[in-house]
Amino acid sequence: MNKLIIIDGNAILHRAFHALPPLTNSKGEYTNAIYGFVSILFKVIEDLKPTHLAVTFDRKKPTFRKKMYRDYQAKRPEMDVNLVPQISKVHQVLESMKVSIYERDGFEADDVIATLAKQALEKRKNKTSDECEIDQIIIVTGDRDLLQLVNENVKLFMPVKGLSEGKIFGEQETIERMGVKPDLIPDFKALAGDNSDNYPGVAGIGPKTAVTLIKQFGTIDSIYKNLDKIENDNIKLKLIKDKKNAMMSHKLATVVDNVAIKFDLKKSQAHDLATQEAIKLFGDLGFKTHLKRLLNMGKVRTNDDTIKPGTKKDSEKQMELF
Repeated sequence: MNKLIIIDGNAILHRAFHALPPLTNSKGEYTNAIYGFVSILFKVIEDLKPTHLAVTFDRKKPTFRKKMYRDYQAKRPEMDVNLVPQISKVHQVLESMKVSIYERDGFEADDVIATLAKQALEKRKNKTSDECEIDQIIIVTGDRDLLQLVNENVKLFMPVKGLSEGKIFGEQETIERMGVKPDLIPDFKALAGDNSDNYPGVAGIGPKTAVTLIKQFGTIDSIYKNLDKIENDNIKLKLIKDKKNAMMSHKLATVVDNVAIKFDLKKSQAHDLATQEAIKLFGDLGFKTHLKRLLNMGKVRTNDDTIKPGTKKDSEKQMELF
């Protein structure tokens, strides 16, 4: 079976930076985020055995969400000065291993991921004779916003407890985590808002009430069409008062899948990552353990087993990344 792994570069890099002590190489350059990122990359390859691999990143320029709502993500702290130079170095590491990188000005990595996933699955319908079909997509991220992409062909792998364990999220795991089906997560956030991304939702509507309303009526549009059926007058008044914020929050929460990029299936195919450039770069970084893993890894192996969320093998076991 053909399995595409898409890694949310920024999310994993940030998680690695905050999970590890401030490691440096012989030049005194900080390398902890790079080291942790490569640890997760290698573990994902070894355990999930992709036939295809791609990595996405955010760009520095403001996204369409920031233009839509000036205070979007406004409460997030400035990026640590010791993390900033490691971002470009991770790009170098990936490029040295010939791993495909995708990013686009004006969009978040989330949007790029959604677009890649959509295009990869569409190739199944419109493939040429020399193209393979992607049977399954696994998104590697720490960002719960991407749970909205989960379906029968798309799963999420999320590191938990720092970097020591990981869990596969399918549709059932997503419902258990969020309280609603994957495709209704933007509707949930339209009501409850999002503190991390700093958009309001409906004032006075918390997660529990949001889940109750969605279970009863479905989408945010359906909720507003059925205001007369909401028995709690207090909730009804809150919805009426904050309808504008609810609709804006829904747009902010929705990951778009029409970014102007083209997914190159052939370039993402499994290959030997241990190029001479990668071997030299790992040596310069002082990654002796990772260099051994790189040399022993060889070609990314194919795997005929479908990743099944909720199983002990894939969902509950610990993934020792170090």
